[in-house]
Amino acid sequence: MTDPSDAQLHDHAPHDAMDASTSLDEDNRLLPGFVSQVCDALDEGDDEAVYDLVEPLHPADIADLFELVEREYRGPLARAITDLLGADVLTELNDYVRDDVIDALPAAQVAELAGQLETDDAVAIIEEMEEADQRAVLAELEPADRAAIVDALSFPEESAGRLMQRDLVAVPEHMNVGQLIDYLREHADLTTEFWEIFIVDPQHRPVGTCQLSWILRTPRHIALADVMKRDQTLIPTDMDQEEVALRFQKYALISAAVIDGAGRLVGQITVDDIIHIVQEEAGEDILRMSGAGDGDINEPIRQSYSSRVRWLIANLGTALVASSIIALFGGAIEQLVALAVLMPIVASVGGNAGTQTMAVAVRALAMNQLTQSNTRRIIARELRIAVLNGATVAVLTGAGTALVFADAMLGGVIALAILVNIIIAGMAGVIVPVTLDRLEQDPAVASSVFVTMITDSMGFLAFLGLAVASGLASF
Repeated sequence: MTDPSDAQLHDHAPHDAMDASTSLDEDNRLLPGFVSQVCDALDEGDDEAVYDLVEPLHPADIADLFELVEREYRGPLARAITDLLGADVLTELNDYVRDDVIDALPAAQVAELAGQLETDDAVAIIEEMEEADQRAVLAELEPADRAAIVDALSFPEESAGRLMQRDLVAVPEHMNVGQLIDYLREHADLTTEFWEIFIVDPQHRPVGTCQLSWILRTPRHIALADVMKRDQTLIPTDMDQEEVALRFQKYALISAAVIDGAGRLVGQITVDDIIHIVQEEAGEDILRMSGAGDGDINEPIRQSYSSRVRWLIANLGTALVASSIIALFGGAIEQLVALAVLMPIVASVGGNAGTQTMAVAVRALAMNQLTQSNTRRIIARELRIAVLNGATVAVLTGAGTALVFADAMLGGVIALAILVNIIIAGMAGVIVPVTLDRLEQDPAVASSVFVTMITDSMGFLAFLGLAVASGLASF
């Protein structure tokens, strides 16, 4: 398979003056008027006008156009621009938008586009299709491309096997530099984009790597075994893509060999793929913490509703715990209205403190910075921070309450309640994600529900309980 050059994919080269003034604003975004022109031409069924409007656009801008128009226009737009819809446009599309575009194209055209992509990009397109559509597209592919994609689909989703590229350069260790250079020049079918050359033994197991810069600066007679780097990071095909990204970050890798269960070289992963994974995983964790599902503005409404409403219902259930605690102190609240006024402050401050700690803990877990080796130290660290934060906010809130309500006892009660709640929030913010992680549950998904329940419940219990204990009110 071949892949469009990075320059073609990502270089937003400036258009000529006329094109920029009619289609793009000063920030290189498509103008609303231009998008409306395209939609009007589609409404009129004037495919020629649509083609003429879209033709001057960069592939990345064509992808933006697909994402800006309403869903019902995407199919007609794809059919109208024909050859302008290339593999370089597909790779720029949002996943949901790409599905809409692919659904509108015949299997033969999808197969042609997939054949222009690297295996990992082609798999990303085909894996989301219905089984019948998959079979139709695979049947149209060249045998070599079809075999590579079918093999990739056999690996688990979000694994190194799905992510890896099959196109690489691997040579035996008995070669010298001159033989390698001649081999690269004589074989036109080799991949044209690579940074490292993999050295393999007779069983095709990687034994080292050579950077291109080393090859270019080394005399021809020197054996590869004398210049290759034997220490390398090997990626198993079943490794989760998030762990792969951590390996690249930790060891500052540009590319890495992917091996099968027998240790044989079967592919490579390059840093450009990892950048995408890092962005995807980071955004995914943030959205999961909020219960917003994929959080994609192109996600179908039904899916967005389904992913969000279940967490809102879960939050409703946990909120009932806090409400039941308030109900226990209903008599005290009736006697002293100030308690009702001040309760939200205690819960809000505790909730924010818990969210801060939880975000730090979830990120540390995702980055492998928080492990069993340092869990106690991190908990102790967050406890000290919680005590400092709690003392600061407690003093300010207590003093302000005492002045506003002319009641020093009430000021002391809320100050102590806030101190207690922030300490509890700090502990919950780190212990809950760690516990979920130890139970092999995603801490980004469920942590917020439990942390919110703990901070609200404990905040109300501490404040109202202290108010009763101090004699400010009674049950």
